[in-house]
Amino acid sequence: MKLYITGGGTGGHVTPGLAIARYFEHKHPDTVIRFAGSERGIENKLVPREGYPLDAIEIIGLSRSLSPKGLAHNVKAAKLAVGAVSKAKKLLQKARPDCVIGCGGYASFAVVKAAQQMGIPTVLLEVNALPGKVTKMLSKKADRVLVCFEQAKELLGGGDKIIVTGSPVRGEIVTADRTRARAKFGLGETDQLVVSFWGSMGAKYMNEHMAGLLALECKNNVKYHHVHASGSAAREWMPRLAAEKGADLERHPNVKLVEYIYDMDDRLAAADLVVCRAGAATLGELCMLGRPAILVPSPYVAENHQEKNARALEAAGGCTVLLEKDATPEKLYEMIGSMLSDQDRLRRMGHDATKLAAHDASEQIYQQIMQAIAAGKR
Repeated sequence: MKLYITGGGTGGHVTPGLAIARYFEHKHPDTVIRFAGSERGIENKLVPREGYPLDAIEIIGLSRSLSPKGLAHNVKAAKLAVGAVSKAKKLLQKARPDCVIGCGGYASFAVVKAAQQMGIPTVLLEVNALPGKVTKMLSKKADRVLVCFEQAKELLGGGDKIIVTGSPVRGEIVTADRTRARAKFGLGETDQLVVSFWGSMGAKYMNEHMAGLLALECKNNVKYHHVHASGSAAREWMPRLAAEKGADLERHPNVKLVEYIYDMDDRLAAADLVVCRAGAATLGELCMLGRPAILVPSPYVAENHQEKNARALEAAGGCTVLLEKDATPEKLYEMIGSMLSDQDRLRRMGHDATKLAAHDASEQIYQQIMQAIAAGKR
């Protein structure tokens, strides 16, 4: 069996594809899998690190601006899209996949569009509560559209081929064990751990505030443990800024600043509270593990996807939403302290988060892809 998985730009469009790839390899060890994405997206780091080949296609998203600059950008985007579809057809002719799986983001458009024109079965995965533009454009000709929220199904017009499966979660998250993870990090029964991150690249505005938070934690000698991942873009300047604000990390080993958390499955399993963005893939992992969270949605994501995702989890009782404009170091410090001091609240939030966990999402997605492949061979 051969699969061609495409999506990118952000981790939320890449990690679900990686989870699908691993699940298929578990089911069919001889599965041949290739990925395609943009030349500048995070997929260029994540996919090769997982051992999969990645084909790069140059394509850019559309601008919403009607200014001359915005219109010029869209003319360029249209020209690149035509060339990208042509290149995608050549890649697909060489790869000869049984199915193309589009995980969202503008990087996935060309490959899915080419596959549809070539008669190759296509399956779309939309992880956000509000479907993205690419999903909307490609859904009518897709063989299956798999969504994670009932709201998304309604917004796409319903129908038999739009199926609510939930978001696929990496196998490492599913099997993560809290007791084992806490022992790994030397955490005792009464120790509390806060884990925070803004994504693999980080977020400049929030990392500046996080530097202030780390300083407050050091100055007040907090007893809890805190690990913050700055992301690659802030790895050099953030430690300096934190120090300038008064964060003496050498004297406070319970407060740590790292570039990237490579063992995120264990860190999340061990955590008592998570502070992060509200990407759909991240929310799926938090729900699977039952981790209470303070979510700070990115206001820069198209159509405000992240806040809509976060509000859905907040409505279920599984998190507290803090808008970026309000996420000052002082507010973050106050909220973390307040939540850690209320064990009953943390337990309730963790329990409520698990209600939205899609425990069989990977199997459902697998079954839908297999059905699309079988129908394509008839």
